[in-house]
This record gives sequence, C-alpha cells and structure tokens, in this order.
Amino acid sequence: MPFSFTRCSIEGLYEISPEVFGDNRGYFYESYSQKHFFDVGLKINFVQDNMSFSKKGTLRGLHFQTQNPQEKLVSVINGEVFDVAVDIRKDSKTYGKWHGVLLNGSSHKQFYIPQGFAHGFLVLSDTSLISYKCTDFYNPKAESGIIWNDRKIAIDWPKLDVEYTLSDKDKNWSELYI
Repeated sequence: MPFSFTRCSIEGLYEISPEVFGDNRGYFYESYSQKHFFDVGLKINFVQDNMSFSKKGTLRGLHFQTQNPQEKLVSVINGEVFDVAVDIRKDSKTYGKWHGVLLNGSSHKQFYIPQGFAHGFLVLSDTSLISYKCTDFYNPKAESGIIWNDRKIAIDWPKLDVEYTLSDKDKNWSELYI
C-alpha cells in the first residue's frame, strides 16, 4: 500500500505517511488516493484545496467552522510546522484535548483532521508552504476559533528564537469552555 496510516491517541485523527519513490532525479509520491483512504475507512470527498505560505513564528489558528464543518488533510510542501488539532466534539471523551505533529517537506507526512476539531499550526522553519484539502467550502459567516494559548487546553507550542506572529483575529478568539 502506498500509505501508512497511524491512528492518533485522539479518535478520528490520523498521521499518514506516503510511500516516497526517490532517485537521483528527485522523488514521486501519491499525496492522496481515494481508494486507499476508503480501504481504511476514511470515506472522504474533498471539494477544496488551500495553500498557505508563512514566515517563521507565524501561528495560525485555532480555527473551525460552526456550519459547513471541514475535514482536512494537511501536508507541508516546503519547510516545517507544528500542526495541532483540538477535539471540540462536546460528546467526546477527549473533548478539549489536543494532538500535535511535526510536518515537513522532507518526510511528506500528512495529518488527517475530521470534523469536530479546531486546527492551527506554528511555522518552525524560515518559511513554509502548506497544502490542505477540505471536505467543505470555506464559509466566512461560520468562521470561529479558540485562542491559541487557552490555559485549559495547554498546547505545548515549541519555543522559537522569534516572537509568534498572529493575525488580530487569532489574538482575540475566546477560550474553549471545558
């Protein structure tokens, strides 16, 4: 199988490693295959692809949509990020818990995030180029978020030699009510 699927400690999250074929010319890998994802129970229908270019220290998130919730398949094309998903499914035994994974353009590892999670990332390299597929369209009227440094969630963000850079919107989200 051209993918290795690893279930994370929080139900629904997967770290996915594609099989990479490399030689002196470079490399090739499948970044998504409906058949292989379906075979492990991830019956996903992506409708939108997004790209995000950011500089070191950029922290984006923690975002989710209250309507049109999105499943995401996150990949880093170039650079390195610490990618985080927070369980916001109120009926989940892991509500308010987070899982973080290092994604970079060298390992090609991916992070699958189902509906019911807030998502964010911190750029660790000088720059990063991130690609993520979504199962629903962006709905600006349903956009919401959680403050990145919520004390109850207590994400262990990596320390950097630069200050974190956040949008005004991301600086002003509320905490998750746990």
